[in-house]
Amino acid sequence: MDHLAIMKKSWRLLPKILSGEKTIESRWYKNRVSPWGKIEKGEIVYFKDSGSPVTLRAEVSEVLQFSKLNPITVEKILFKYSARAGISKKDINKYYKLFKAKNYCLLVFLKNQKTVDPFEIDKSGFGLMSAWITVKDINLIKK
Repeated sequence: MDHLAIMKKSWRLLPKILSGEKTIESRWYKNRVSPWGKIEKGEIVYFKDSGSPVTLRAEVSEVLQFSKLNPITVEKILFKYSARAGISKKDINKYYKLFKAKNYCLLVFLKNQKTVDPFEIDKSGFGLMSAWITVKDINLIKK
């Protein structure tokens, strides 16, 4: 399977992924949504900033899923993985406030990150607000 992760442009995370500063992509949810249970080691994640073309890809080296979260487990996850997720120590509290009420956390460990020739995607059928898309082949949603 191929995956497309759509990132908040204002967070400027793509350069951190490319440089290797960010080696974990974390997703925090109230409900189990894609890619929960749909992503495995060896698969490819393509990345794009919202409103921009896809410019980056990485291979999945490991996936961790946490459920039944509470504020204490959220804090533990953040302290253990924040540096590899591109979150500085001074920003942990900001992210804790964002995630403390979430029920699920998915950590996707990344390796072999590299740029790709930019391409646009067609999100038809996935919902305009989709921030993660899982497809059999990324070419199925390339414009």
